[in-house]
Amino acid sequence: MSAIELFTRGGIVMWFILACSIIALAVIIERWWVIRKAQVDPQRFLLQLKVVLQRGNLNEGVDFCNKTKAPIANILKHGLIKYSEGPERVREAIENAGKEEAYQLEERLDVLANVAGIAPMLGFLGTVTGMISAFRTIEILGGSATPANLAGGIWEALLTTAFGLIVGIPVFGFYNYFISKVNRVVFGLEDASEDFLDLVRSGNLEINNSK
Repeated sequence: MSAIELFTRGGIVMWFILACSIIALAVIIERWWVIRKAQVDPQRFLLQLKVVLQRGNLNEGVDFCNKTKAPIANILKHGLIKYSEGPERVREAIENAGKEEAYQLEERLDVLANVAGIAPMLGFLGTVTGMISAFRTIEILGGSATPANLAGGIWEALLTTAFGLIVGIPVFGFYNYFISKVNRVVFGLEDASEDFLDLVRSGNLEINNSK
């Protein structure tokens, strides 16, 4: 029996599980791409930015940040923009930008968590409705139903549980994987941002021309 035949024999619940799997796949691909782009070494970028600032000015530093499509670049860019207003304003700008970047990294991960929980539950729902149908068959046959009368309906009902778990387990794995990746990225951003703030507070952020 082909996969398509198994799918169709699982009933209407299989279509809802399939929809969940398509949504999850789209989110997985999109999040993988976003997190991959975010994995720029924050400390290395900070060192490069310091070199740019030493030989140029704030505008060149901002331009350098704009050329790098990564969270650390956007965070430090907001700090540079507020550099002339003092360390406190720089800290506020960096914190606000950091919160926004963290939100962008975590966006839609809740969809994966929901799919990981909903897909197996839909599978169980399909199994329960299938079992209800099997017992209904027993009632219709007046208690004289044979195992052969029930076996087909029962294994078809169990298909939805299997399919729900096949979808839910990998999605849950991807969710945990992305959460760990985001946590690492955010930790690196916080560390580099704090180093940048230390440079600003101590006056060791050498800028050739701050005009």
